[in-house]
Amino acid sequence: MDKFQEMKVFVAVVDNGSFVRAADALDTSKAAVSRLLADLERRLAVRLLNRTTRTLSLTDDGKIFYARCTELLNALEEAESELNTRTGEAAGHLRVTAPVTFGNNLLAPLWGDFLALHPKVSLDVSLSDRTADLVEEGLDLAVRIARAPHPVFIARRLATTRMIVCASPEYLARHGTPAVPQDIGQHEVVAYSYWSSRNEWELTGADGAVQTVKTRPRMHANSGDTCVAAALKHHGIVMQPDFLLYEPLRSGALVRLLPEYEAVELGIYAVYASRRQLPLKLRYLIDFLVESFQAPVWNDY
Repeated sequence: MDKFQEMKVFVAVVDNGSFVRAADALDTSKAAVSRLLADLERRLAVRLLNRTTRTLSLTDDGKIFYARCTELLNALEEAESELNTRTGEAAGHLRVTAPVTFGNNLLAPLWGDFLALHPKVSLDVSLSDRTADLVEEGLDLAVRIARAPHPVFIARRLATTRMIVCASPEYLARHGTPAVPQDIGQHEVVAYSYWSSRNEWELTGADGAVQTVKTRPRMHANSGDTCVAAALKHHGIVMQPDFLLYEPLRSGALVRLLPEYEAVELGIYAVYASRRQLPLKLRYLIDFLVESFQAPVWNDY
């Protein structure tokens, strides 16, 4: 009887939220996952999971056992990582999360290169614009775009990105070009739903004075790609990061507005939980990302 295998299956079911997804993550069958979990509950003489046709949830005993299993499995992985450090070869599994648009546009082309460099490392990449809890969700690394990283975690800056206010030439021909920041309040705007100040945009002049503009969005979207697509179809002014806008700005499909004013600059960070016993696989991934963004493609538009 492999107790560690039972624990791995139990943790995978909890982390993935279903037997099917756990089986996919472990590269095994749903029947094998069900059997191992049933064997575990029978051996412990407790129910670990509440099961319905649609949901799984931890029992009180399950919560306690899940925390201990996670701790033990992480300790085993750290022990293996220490041995790998002696040879300089990274091995093991990494769980990474990143914002959807940045993940699709900028990170997706990099993962294959990283895996080719480290053939014994596997990746689980999850894209979401919500702020995931690294510890609670068992994540090794988060790529985050923010004014500053969360003070609880460790962060390495990969790059910076500047928010740019722009619109299509066709839209400006029909509606006019804003001459000062407050003019934007009279225009149609395509707004990003998760922007921290909602419908208020801040622009800083050359004298350092900050002007706050109350916008009137015609459309909200929780995707930067969707906002840019609407602007390209001449439906309003957008404020989006330059990593999303550099190609349409370079081609002239979008035009930067009020260039004498600057919108906020954000950092792009690799965030992880602790410096203590940083696994070699994670250290290599962070170094790889830092190197990959030494000269961001969006800096020249």
